[in-house]
Amino acid sequence: MKLQPVAGDDPREILRGLRGALHGAGPALALGMVGDLPDEVRAGTAVVVTTSGSTGIPKSVVLSRDALTAGALATADRIGDGAWLLALPASYVAGLQVLVRSLVADREPAVLSGAFTPEAFAAAALMMASSEGGNRVPSFTSLVPAQLSRLLDAAEHDSAVLAALRSFETILVGGQALPPATLERAEAAGARIVRTYGSTETSGGCVYDGVPLRGVRLRIERGEVQVAGPVLADGYLGDAERTVPTAPPLAAGASSGASGRVGPAAFLRDHDGTRWYRTGDAGLLEDGVLRVRGRLDNVIVSGGMNVSLDRVERIVRAVPGLDLAVVVGIPDERWGEASVIVASRGEALRRSESVQLEEARDAVKAEIGGHARPTRLILVDELATLPSGKPDREAIRRAVLALH
Repeated sequence: MKLQPVAGDDPREILRGLRGALHGAGPALALGMVGDLPDEVRAGTAVVVTTSGSTGIPKSVVLSRDALTAGALATADRIGDGAWLLALPASYVAGLQVLVRSLVADREPAVLSGAFTPEAFAAAALMMASSEGGNRVPSFTSLVPAQLSRLLDAAEHDSAVLAALRSFETILVGGQALPPATLERAEAAGARIVRTYGSTETSGGCVYDGVPLRGVRLRIERGEVQVAGPVLADGYLGDAERTVPTAPPLAAGASSGASGRVGPAAFLRDHDGTRWYRTGDAGLLEDGVLRVRGRLDNVIVSGGMNVSLDRVERIVRAVPGLDLAVVVGIPDERWGEASVIVASRGEALRRSESVQLEEARDAVKAEIGGHARPTRLILVDELATLPSGKPDREAIRRAVLALH
């Protein structure tokens, strides 16, 4: 079937094309396409989403009608059905799924016009109030942690923003780890938050508050989180090496404490035919609840010892004023590599930079060890982000290196 490129990020244009693609009445949509890729895709494809991610390596993920619909139906099964507000870019999977859920529920989504601001969000949210047969229609939205933090800041002095946060039956928050301090603030404000985990390869969030959605299966292989189920992407357009499932290195269901990957393919197929996606994330399953520990490859070697930057970042974010900080690794003459905290000004200005750095270093030393302590705290006006709203870690790292 034909692949139709969609220029830009107009949610209304994407919604129109998506309506036809999901029903097989139009071409598949190509969002964010780069380079020379095929203009034909396999039958049943709805969307090809090309994401650069923080590493800057483009991946064109092929998502079928069945996978996207399965994700939307499983979400409704978990949190309920209702009306959705789009507050994320529609060309990325989290925003795309807001549109899919709306179409599956046969409801027109509300769309946040222009740039994201707390005032615009409040206006759009409070206009959604509606009822059917005398019963209130529940409303839902999806955000990234930085958006939620910004809304919570505004809600402290703007009653309309506070009312908007409280108006949603559920606010899904994903794209990156939600700092515990931000979750506590949201719950104290009366917002009903569900943390999501997933990726473009899983049609968006497929694990809610650590528990997989209906039909989704999880396992830990060699320390890596792997996902199976109807939400999996078909693979990568124009990249057979990373798409074609390989045989698992261990017997189905076996696990090992060792970390790392085997082979280039992002997908595996068990001997019974089950297809699994290798997330590249380190995690644990405890009583059926997933705990993600960070990226397996986001590790530096400092003083001859491995240091997980994701683990350091989680500890740092528990320090008041650093709840959205990013930790990156840089070359270091003494230790080989070292970690650096980068945070935006604001809350951080209420205490001295040296005090906050010392608190962060003490917290990291207490939980991991002295070898993992960050060497610097750098304050910036604004953290670089990707269009999806996630921190652009590579851009942040380049900016830090430019300071040396």
